Amino acid sequence: MALTLTTATGNYGHTKDIVDGALNNDQLALEWVEVSPIINAFRRMIRGLEFDVSEMAISTYLCAKSFNKPITAIPIFPVRGFHHGAIVHNTKVGVSSPKDLEGKKVGVRGWTVTTGVWVRGILAQGYGVDIDKITWVLAGDEHVAEYEYPPNVQPAPEGSSLPDMLASGELAAGIGVGNVDSEDVKPLIGGARDAAVKFFNDTGVYPINHTVVVKDEHLAANPWLAEELYNTFKAAKASYIAKLDAGVDLSDADQALVRNGADVGGDPLPYGIEANRTTMEAIIQACLDQKVIPSRVAVEDVFAPSTVNLS
Repeated sequence: MALTLTTATGNYGHTKDIVDGALNNDQLALEWVEVSPIINAFRRMIRGLEFDVSEMAISTYLCAKSFNKPITAIPIFPVRGFHHGAIVHNTKVGVSSPKDLEGKKVGVRGWTVTTGVWVRGILAQGYGVDIDKITWVLAGDEHVAEYEYPPNVQPAPEGSSLPDMLASGELAAGIGVGNVDSEDVKPLIGGARDAAVKFFNDTGVYPINHTVVVKDEHLAANPWLAEELYNTFKAAKASYIAKLDAGVDLSDADQALVRNGADVGGDPLPYGIEANRTTMEAIIQACLDQKVIPSRVAVEDVFAPSTVNLS
């Protein structure tokens, strides 16, 4: 009888064969659970271990592992992309460049949210911003309940919203705050896409947003499971990449991935450790610098041992 595992992932082109069960076999059956948007699954997995297999924000996972949560990732990365365009600013508050954010307040949904981690790293590494000189204002708490914030992080006032605070000028800038009804709010980094591609060409970093985690109890009881899961997700992606290569009836999301592939010179969704080592080292370093994790971890130690050499 096949091992049946509840599985919460986004319903993407590259997970379609998982969603509809096309790759289930006599050994492993993935019972897909719809969670929309998929980010709602992260807290449920971290706090309640609600699923056997779950998509998970990479920075949330790294934070969770530092608190010994009983989950382990496989090197599958279902969501990734560029983040230079994720930060906007109010043009009326004296900010014309990233460095001007020092001494001001910047809003972000959560401190350990992956887009925020990447953008803060980009500000620090690419633009010389001292992110410790910014007061970071949060719209919500963290998925990892035990996490404690750095001293320059504070909650937004009760009843307020980051878009409203940004429009009024109470916040100088915001990361991933959604639509803001104000003509004064503009992208902080001009030519964000070109800047992001240059960042990739200079550093080799193609930002990862999400990975896939598995309950440790299942990995311990089934030594073959991590590799089988890896191969299942890889097979689902392969059929999707064939569709992209055919170029027929591509959605906006499909076309965005095609563009990403062109910009990074190959696979828009590379899986495996070696293909992602530089990016994983960058997100680990950013999490360490931003106190998301207390100490450095090796890339190999982040993933199930049996997947370390898979490609």
